[in-house]
Formats: sequence, C-alpha cells, structure tokens
Amino acid sequence: MTSPASSTPSPTSARGDGTAVIVLAAGAGTRMKSAIPKMLHPVGGRTMLAHAMHAAAGTGAGRIVVVVGHQREKVEPAALAEADALGIPVETAVQVEQNGTGDAVRAGLDALPEDFHGDIVVTTSDVPLLDAHTLANLIEVHSEEPPAAVTVLSSTADDPTGYGRIVRDDDGGVQRIVEHKDATELERQIDEVNSGVYAFSADLLRTALGQLTMNNSQGELYLTDVIEIARESGRLVRGHRAQDAAVVAGVNDRVQLSALGAELNRRVCEKWMRAGATIVDPSSTWIDVTCELTGQDVTVLPGVQLHGTTSVAGDAVIGPDSTLRDTSVGEGAVVERTHAHEAAIGPGAHVGPFAYLRPEAELGEGAKVGTFVEIKKSQIGNGSKVPHLTYVGDATIGENSNIGASSVFVNYDGVSKHRTVIGSHVRTGSDTMFIAPVQVGDGAYSGAGTVIKDDVPPGALAVSGGKQRNIEGWVTARRAGTPAAEAAEKAQRDSDKDGSGQ
Repeated sequence: MTSPASSTPSPTSARGDGTAVIVLAAGAGTRMKSAIPKMLHPVGGRTMLAHAMHAAAGTGAGRIVVVVGHQREKVEPAALAEADALGIPVETAVQVEQNGTGDAVRAGLDALPEDFHGDIVVTTSDVPLLDAHTLANLIEVHSEEPPAAVTVLSSTADDPTGYGRIVRDDDGGVQRIVEHKDATELERQIDEVNSGVYAFSADLLRTALGQLTMNNSQGELYLTDVIEIARESGRLVRGHRAQDAAVVAGVNDRVQLSALGAELNRRVCEKWMRAGATIVDPSSTWIDVTCELTGQDVTVLPGVQLHGTTSVAGDAVIGPDSTLRDTSVGEGAVVERTHAHEAAIGPGAHVGPFAYLRPEAELGEGAKVGTFVEIKKSQIGNGSKVPHLTYVGDATIGENSNIGASSVFVNYDGVSKHRTVIGSHVRTGSDTMFIAPVQVGDGAYSGAGTVIKDDVPPGALAVSGGKQRNIEGWVTARRAGTPAAEAAEKAQRDSDKDGSGQ
C-alpha cells in the first residue's frame, strides 16, 4: 500500500521567470515559552519548518528562500539540512532586526536575483498542515487572466480573535487587511481572516516594500499594507479562501501545537485507512507523515506509535502498545508490545510481547524474539528463536537455531565489544553465557547454565558445570536465628518425626 499519489501538477507561472517561495522563519515565538525556536518544534515527524519547506518544494518552485533571524544559529542549519534531505537548492536570508513581516520579506527578496520578474509566494514556518496542493491552487488563482498583482490566501475562522481581517469591497474584491489590534469594532466582526500566505508579482512586491511605514500599533512594517498599496496603484488584488481552515491554521503556543498535531495525525491515519490499512483506534495511534504502510491489510492495534522512516508491509500486525522508529517490518510479521529503533523485522517474524530491538537488530524470515528479550547490533537468521529473558548483543545467529531462556551474549570485556557467532540448527540450554568472542558450530548443543568461553565445534555438546555438591547444615550453622534457619530446623524436626514413625 503506497501513499495515494497526488494529481496536482507542478504549477507554471504565467510570468516568464517562474515561481519563487519565501518561507518566513525569523520570529521569536515567545508564546511557546521554549528554548527551542518555534519553527523547530516537531509535528507529525517533521519540524514545522520542514513542513513549510516540503510544501514549498512540492510547488515546483525554482527558488526557495528561508528567512532566519531569532536564534539563527539553530534555525539556519536546520533549514540547510532539510534542503539536503529534499535534494533541492535552498538559500537563507537574515532578518537582522525583528521589524515585522514586511521587513522579513524584504530580506528574502534581497536573496533573489534583481532581474527576477516572476511570482513570489510568501509563506510562514508555523502552519504545519499547509501543503503543496494548497499552494499550487493559490498560484493557479493568482495566475488567472488577468494575472493579479497580489493574491491573499484566507480562511473562515470560528473565532477570529487575534487574526488579521480580510476587508472586501462591495464587489467582493480584497480592499485591505487590517490587523486585529488596529481593527475597528465593526471590522472585528469579520470572520474571514488572513492566513499570512500570499502570492505576489515580484515587481509589485519590490515597489510596495519600499513604501511601507511603521505607522501602526506595533511599530512594525506590515506585509499586509502591500494590499492597499497595490490597490491605490490600480493593480488587481485577489482573495482565495481555503475551504479547509485547518490547512492554514497557525501555531503560536503549545496548545495550538498539540491541537494541530492531533488533526494532522487524524488525517494521516485516515489516509492509510482509505488506502487499505485497518487502524483499530486512530485516537490512540500516532503515525508520522514520513512513515509508509507499503502493502494491503496492515493492522495497527491501539497504542501504536510509528515514527521516522518506519515502513510496514502488507498483512503485518503492529501492536498493541508498540513504538517503532526508523524500523522496517516485513510482510505478515507480528510485532506486539515492542519498542524498536533502527531495526529490520523480516517477513513472518514474531516479536514480543515486551521485546526491545535496538539499532542494527535484524530478524530473518519467520524469526521469533519473545518476552523480555533485547537485541542489539545482531542478526537473527531465518526461523531462529530467542524466546525468553535474553540479551543478544553483537551477535550473528544462523538459521533455525534456538537460544534458551535467560541467556546472555556477554559482548563487553570492560574495554571493547566483541562478537559471538552461532551456527544453524543450534540448541542452547537455559542460562547459557556466551563470552565473546566465541563461535558455536552448526548443530551444536549446550547444557543449562553453561558458560561458553571457547569455540564449540559443530555437533558438540558444551557443558561447563561439575557435579552438584550439597553442604548439609550450612544454613543453621552460618545463619542461625534467621527465618531461613528456623524454617530449615522445623523441616528437619518434621522429617525426624516422620522417620521415627510418629
């Protein structure tokens, strides 16, 4: 089951230089009350900045500029790293002082060539549900004949408090955008609000930015003032209202972050269910946007979290209560009450309950890793089993072998890690210790409680314990007065009475 393909083609600008996208990521985000820059808070497996960059890249824009400012030393490397992951060229521009959105866009515009005359989309880094499809529709509306100078993306808000209002004229055209603090009581009754996302003609934007003033309640350069400047110069201003208000909803604090994270997750779960997966309880299931359910009839039980690049193949069952990060799950595998990180689970394998797969744990087809088993940097061959209470670290186990309960692969000598190699069709007894480096040949056995320090030849039985020796009376002699000694003495008296026939 692959992710449903988008039918939205990459838009082509009506103007000759194509499209550029400026992503605003310079704000302080003080209401988050966090040492982490607002746009670097994660939602659905990506930072909000990464969501914005993916949406921008999805438009097919030829140029993308990320404007940084507050905590630039954290935001800029994150933007460049995401650009590398996307495989697209991205430039950063610096807003030296926080003088408003108009000033931030001017910094981004300076990063574009002076002879760029195409369309410029301006978006923000705190609108995590905004997608390429929505931006492509904005560009399409902006480019309709006659092409607009400005197109504003808006939405209808149930509670518009705090948002800029879209003021339209009698013909329905956008007249201006008024910020909430500057709005009259009548204007505050308007429920159409500004999303902070626009499409501009580059030439109009250059001219209008030079005419902005700080004559407002915030003492900042408002990008929204470009609307009135465009109209006063006789240019066409359009409004494009998004039907889905959540797509353009912004994050200002952690409450909004949580709400939009839940909404994004609901949409991700719905996408996979419509593509053929069974998600028993979407409200308790969290799936990052970067995960893939790659075949039909995947079943996800309650309490599951799929993070990072996790992929799950068809007919696999995940959960309940499992967390997988950057882990691949093969077709028909079952993973229950398991924590896995950077692991590979083969087709038909069974993991859990209460198993822990650490990085580079690789399970072959039909392998089993059972209750309270931890696997690290090890390969478990096809059909092999590690059923109970065992640690396997830095090891290779062949095919169709069985490791007894409570065994430990002792991989660390206090200085270095060493590797253990177990052959195929091996049967080891409970409580076997493998002191690495050591090899156990094909078809070999070990007795319970064996400490294997030397290689075991194929087909051999390894034992290390001598004959059991009982020291009678030790507890009563050495632990006199303890409950154990009293219990032992009573048992001896009872035995003596039984032996005398009384």
